[in-house]
Amino acid sequence: MADIRSYMKEKEKREKKQSGYKQKIIRHKLTAVYRVLLVVAVFAAVLVLACIQYKRHIYTTYDIITSVSREDAGSSKDIRLGNSILTYSKDGAHCMDLKGNVTWNQTYQIQDVRLAVCNSTVAIGDYNGRNIYVESADKQLHEITTTMPIRDIAVSASGEVTAILADTDVAWINTYDTSGELSYTGQARMDDSGYPVAISLSPGGELLCVSYIYVDAGVLKTNIVFYNFGPVGANNSDLIVSAYTYTDMLIPYVQFLNDSTAFSVGDNRLTIYSGNQKPTEKAQYHFEEEVQAVYYGEGYIGLVFRADDGAPYRLDVYNAAADKVGSYPVDIEYTDIQFTEDSFLAYNETECRIKTFDGIEKFNGTFTKPVRLMLPAAGAYKYLLVTEESIETIQLR
Repeated sequence: MADIRSYMKEKEKREKKQSGYKQKIIRHKLTAVYRVLLVVAVFAAVLVLACIQYKRHIYTTYDIITSVSREDAGSSKDIRLGNSILTYSKDGAHCMDLKGNVTWNQTYQIQDVRLAVCNSTVAIGDYNGRNIYVESADKQLHEITTTMPIRDIAVSASGEVTAILADTDVAWINTYDTSGELSYTGQARMDDSGYPVAISLSPGGELLCVSYIYVDAGVLKTNIVFYNFGPVGANNSDLIVSAYTYTDMLIPYVQFLNDSTAFSVGDNRLTIYSGNQKPTEKAQYHFEEEVQAVYYGEGYIGLVFRADDGAPYRLDVYNAAADKVGSYPVDIEYTDIQFTEDSFLAYNETECRIKTFDGIEKFNGTFTKPVRLMLPAAGAYKYLLVTEESIETIQLR
């Protein structure tokens, strides 16, 4: 019996000793786990802090990565044409790729240039003249000769052109196909449908938007009309698929953002339309202030207003879904505003501001030489600067 009690005591001691070893092993393992978790947490915190610092870092200068020379542009103007640069004046136009190579050169004599751009296609017309030159970024497409003086033009991405032509008491709205042949003609009278003051073609060329103004019982009204040149429009009178009337409102600006989104801008109203066959009103925004300028690109609409809160201007941005993205102060006398996927840049020939749509300023600096055109380039915080004598690729720093 004594032997049994001794055995049980020894067994109990061994079990306690083994239990102690197990507890030490568990504590050791837990300590190791806690240390690993602590290292991971510290690393994650440092990473988050670094990301925040990176996002909030304001660049003030830049490095020139590449620079190619170009012919002295003189008094001509530069604009973006797809991934190329269009330079034009009253005497002619030419297009360059980003390496400074001229892809085409068009000579003409135009007193008052009217320009319409859609993606990589441009139509160049002469206000009160009768010639329209249609070009893409890589080649010349065709020339259109009208029978009456030109008042306004619009172009699609594939080269269709619509022109407002002036007659004695009638305005004609003519559309020409990709070979320059007349494909549609309509007329408008001030005392009937109204006078056309703005036009826009969808990128695919199937839809046309026209803003007509007229006076009804002494009240100024605007009629926004959508035409469809496809099968859907063929089933409707005069190809009209939808129309919207706005009382006591002058709307001098209409524009397609893409094939299924268009917008119109009056003195104090933005209207966004949706639909690739029969556009309908999707959203309206009313403003107390008067719209000073309109910009669009990369799926965004930008309206500029004068501001009185320190910055001279305010930029309101909307997207293709008809949502307001935000309002942003612009504290320089800008000459152009460009959009990217997540930011905008406002600049003049000497300085630039870049802000994300989160409201974070990314660049606040000056240029080393006068800039005629600034464009986003491939890569993070890379841009193209077009000057009179060069095309530079820069990296912000």
